[in-house]
Amino acid sequence: MDVNTASVASNSEPQDNIEFDSNEAAYEYYKEYAKSVGFGTAKLSSRRSRASKEFIDAKFSCIRYGNKQQSDDAINPRPSPKIGCKASMHVKRKPNGKWYIHSFVKEHNHELLPSQSHFFRSHRNSDPLKNDAKIRRKTILATMSKQYGVYQPTGLENYIRNQNDRGRCLTLDEGDAQILLELFVTMQEENPNFFYSVDLNEEHQLRNVFWVDAKGIEDYKNFNDVVSFDTMYFTNKYKIPLVLFIGVNQHCQPTLLGCALIADETLFTFVWLFQTWFLAMGSRAPNVILTDRSNSIEAAIAAVFPDTRHFYNLWNVLDKVSRQLDCLYPWHDTFTKKFNKCIHRSWTEEEFDKRWVKLVDKFNLNEDAWFQSLYHDRKQWAPTFIKNISLAGLYTPSRSESPNSFIDKYIHLETFLREFLEQYKLMVEDLYEEQAKSNFDAWHDTPELKSPSPFEKQVSFVYTHEIFKRFQVEILGASACHLKIDKQDGDSVACTVKEFESGQDYMVEWNGSHLDICCSCRSFEFKGYLCRHAVVVLQMSGVCSIPFKYVLQRWTNAATSRYPISEKLENVQTKTRRLNDLCRRAIILGEEGSISQESYKIALGAIKDALAQCANVNNSVANEGPAVSKEPVTNLDVNRITRAEPEKEKSNSNGTAVMNEKVCLFSLFIFRVKCHFRS
Repeated sequence: MDVNTASVASNSEPQDNIEFDSNEAAYEYYKEYAKSVGFGTAKLSSRRSRASKEFIDAKFSCIRYGNKQQSDDAINPRPSPKIGCKASMHVKRKPNGKWYIHSFVKEHNHELLPSQSHFFRSHRNSDPLKNDAKIRRKTILATMSKQYGVYQPTGLENYIRNQNDRGRCLTLDEGDAQILLELFVTMQEENPNFFYSVDLNEEHQLRNVFWVDAKGIEDYKNFNDVVSFDTMYFTNKYKIPLVLFIGVNQHCQPTLLGCALIADETLFTFVWLFQTWFLAMGSRAPNVILTDRSNSIEAAIAAVFPDTRHFYNLWNVLDKVSRQLDCLYPWHDTFTKKFNKCIHRSWTEEEFDKRWVKLVDKFNLNEDAWFQSLYHDRKQWAPTFIKNISLAGLYTPSRSESPNSFIDKYIHLETFLREFLEQYKLMVEDLYEEQAKSNFDAWHDTPELKSPSPFEKQVSFVYTHEIFKRFQVEILGASACHLKIDKQDGDSVACTVKEFESGQDYMVEWNGSHLDICCSCRSFEFKGYLCRHAVVVLQMSGVCSIPFKYVLQRWTNAATSRYPISEKLENVQTKTRRLNDLCRRAIILGEEGSISQESYKIALGAIKDALAQCANVNNSVANEGPAVSKEPVTNLDVNRITRAEPEKEKSNSNGTAVMNEKVCLFSLFIFRVKCHFRS
């Protein structure tokens, strides 16, 4: 069957009986198939005949085919997408000049993204006409206008003209752009995994800039469940138009997942930024993203992250309420009290709606369009409506309680770019050192039990120290709670728990057969661990251990493990004890092995042999037993710590020396030396 690529159905899967006029026609066919399925393509290899010099063999593949290789593009570097995927199509030339499919591998080892196919480079440039920047932007905006017409009140053509305004660029002092790019080049030389990208306008001026270091990329692999996109410094008109991607690690410490300087807050800018961040993070979207309340941001997230749950930062909404409603100043205290009761003490959606209506009537807010829009968007910010999800402590009523506030001590309203770049280095180093210290404490200190509660003992070797301390407060607080059963139906129980400390009543529902528990305070949703009210109900029900589903791996000492924790938390406890012991011995080995070159070679050889043997054992167990990971287990790279002799290593000013938790013994050793000299 001859194939003309122009007539190929977009969902046509390669078949053995298909023939092509040329290898280019075969590649176009494979690209159309890839676009419909949801992956990018590349020309992997080709071969010519020695006699005729004509092409006789070609192989095309998924862009994630093969091993990782760092891009050599120094102007706009990209992280390598290669993760060992085998998906490919191999074509060969027949004697009659026709090409046929010699082999075809369909399976991928990663997620396919059919709704985002147009973001892959191989599909963006398939039409030569679309290579023109203005035409490409016009096409993108036309698509978005069709889906998000509400954001184009002045008409599409006027919107496009605004998007391509030649004067739109970053407002920087003279020489700042050069300093910024020189910093990026330097940081990438020190660590090739450092990523940056620049967006230029039609006059080749900087319009938007994004960067993220290797530690941020590594942290995102382990903590991509919740991400906060912070635009406070941009919207509040700071000297530098800074926006940040922020997450939290297993110690509830902030992690910096990306920084950007942007020219404006238009839809086009946010689409570029989210798409760039998405590529930097290995094309993996977050489960939840928290942002400011903005039409442009909301439209961009829907376009780039269609499967991501989007909520507004509660502290951001509350801050805007106080600033928007200036007319209520004489009744500010009364309004604030009733408003807080509505959003923080409404345990059901019906209760929230009833209180909101009373609030609107009492303060004559029926004609206030902005306040009414808050109610329209209530499911994206009001605590009452946020269910069946964990926000990992990033959803807080005030910025001071949020992990986002860590950067406030490094930047103020009058901070200029050059000053910020110096503060950025200090900030990154401080973040890394705090995490190294927490790792060190977790591996060397045993938490102190303060009650006979079986729940406290159960998680003492599972949770990290910080999360254990926070959960310990809930365990102790349970003694100040009184429980009353409202309704019981078989294994299902509905209770009212009165907390004497706050004087509040909370509703808790428990299903013993499904091991489901839910409290109206939403502690698990907001913080990621159970509250004292749930603990009281579990105790009353005769349950002696926390249900497995309510112990999140992201808060445990196994948070960065490539294997999910099993349903038996005792396994995690045992693993933690083994890890503690190995880390102590590894530090001793590091100290002894560093004394001389001979001892260094002996220690290094022992580590290499041990890694290889452990990897073989772990892979054998994984292959023989039940599947424990969605991704295939690959052999551990036993050479990853032997590629540079100590005397040849480059210093890393941005703190990436403590980046890799998987090589934790070196991080701990460095931290221990720092503590020694500081003392």
